[in-house]
Amino acid sequence: MTAYAIGLLTIHNDNWLEEYSSKILPLIEKHGGNRLVKGTPERLEGTSNLPTIAFCIAFPSSAAAHNWYNDPENKPLITLRNSGSTLDMLLVENPT
Repeated sequence: MTAYAIGLLTIHNDNWLEEYSSKILPLIEKHGGNRLVKGTPERLEGTSNLPTIAFCIAFPSSAAAHNWYNDPENKPLITLRNSGSTLDMLLVENPT
């Protein structure tokens, strides 16, 4: 069952972006993930603050997404990302 990691990223400083960007996509691909979209969101409805970047990553399963997130190679990347941003990320399975 395909699982989607949906993220809302607010960047406070970009000192971490170059290193993070060069490492995160290969790690996602290592776990069968495919970044479907990454960009600046536009409001259609609601009043919450918009993030700087929204993204969606497809994984072959929820287990693959958890394996990516919990991969020891990801831990330093999470710390790096958290040094200059805040992230809300959800995991949603598609039952079809």
